[in-house]
Amino acid sequence: MIEPEKFKLMAIALAIGLLIGLERGWQYRDKGEGTRIAGLRTHGLISLLGGLWGILAQQTEPLLLGLVFLCLTLVFLLAFSKRLDKFEDFSITGVIGSLTTFTLGVLTVYGHITLAAAVAVVISSLLGFKPLLHGWMKKLEERELHATLKLLLISVVILPVLPNRNFGSWATLNPYQIWWMVVMIAAISYLGYFAIKIVGNQHGPVLTGLLGGVVSSTAVTINLSRLVTQDAIMADALAAGILTACATMFLRTLLLTYILNPLLFSTLLPALLLMGAVTYLAALFLWYRARNIQTNGEDRLENPFQLGMALKFGALLVVIMLLSRVIQSYYGELGTYFLAAASGIADVDPITLTITQMSKEGLAIEIAQRAILIAVAVNSIVKSIIASIVGSWALGLRICLILTTAIAVGLLI
Repeated sequence: MIEPEKFKLMAIALAIGLLIGLERGWQYRDKGEGTRIAGLRTHGLISLLGGLWGILAQQTEPLLLGLVFLCLTLVFLLAFSKRLDKFEDFSITGVIGSLTTFTLGVLTVYGHITLAAAVAVVISSLLGFKPLLHGWMKKLEERELHATLKLLLISVVILPVLPNRNFGSWATLNPYQIWWMVVMIAAISYLGYFAIKIVGNQHGPVLTGLLGGVVSSTAVTINLSRLVTQDAIMADALAAGILTACATMFLRTLLLTYILNPLLFSTLLPALLLMGAVTYLAALFLWYRARNIQTNGEDRLENPFQLGMALKFGALLVVIMLLSRVIQSYYGELGTYFLAAASGIADVDPITLTITQMSKEGLAIEIAQRAILIAVAVNSIVKSIIASIVGSWALGLRICLILTTAIAVGLLI
């Protein structure tokens, strides 16, 4: 390695150390000299130390790095124990950060500049966001922690080991693709739940519908419809919330098709986008008429992720995929439309995922487009019925008229 190149790498190593040291020094800026293990200058020197020993190791023996790292660890542990006796600070975050800074200095001179710089930024962010992260930790409920672990289980652990090939008489079932769809729906529900929790629904039904529609527009329809029986004057506000959730469902359907088949997405875009726009505008008008009314803050989705529900969704998806193949084989295009209508009664997502996947495997784009629009239309009508039964006829009539208009306008496209 030529000398100018070495100077350049050492300068980058110093910058990395100073970045981490800047955050550490700022955090402990009010503490006197000698009361902190490492600050701005020390982290810069540690990263330079890593760079220097990295160059020496390249020219002599790589095992030297391990020996130096061990000695540096002992120095920090000794300093930490002395500080512990004096200040009773049990956090070893600073020690780990300093050792990581040394490692990043080594990585820099070995040519991993982008990786070292990126890790330095991540470390500085983690250290700097300590109050925010600890605040989130205090607010995290046990069920939410379990939900996070379950989502990671089905996505990071289970998904990669599933075979990515087709099985069955019609070569319909691909375990990897089926489980990927389950993970995708579970992740959308998970993010929607935490969006509601972070933002809150104290701003009323519209915000609840906007965020809750990402999770389940049907669940939002049921929850908000119940409230109209407590106070009929809230009908406009609650209808606005339900319509917002329904409009979000149109966009969610677009998102799913975009992820799996952009070609089908482009054919559905004009109709579903227009349906969503009409529904959002109607919701905005109703909300404006009842802008001072808010809902009870207790109406939230109860669980961010349920493994049992994910498994049921996967089973429903498999059944629909098999039925779609059988019906298409015997009844052709008409059978696909009938299945879409029947599936739309319960949920839009499984039939959307099934039809979208089939469109990639030979189903005509025009048939797939019509089938998804049929499912969306049927599901919208079902939500109108739910609003009438669970809530009131006045609420159901508002929902029905607006959704029917939006669907009609969209289908005209």
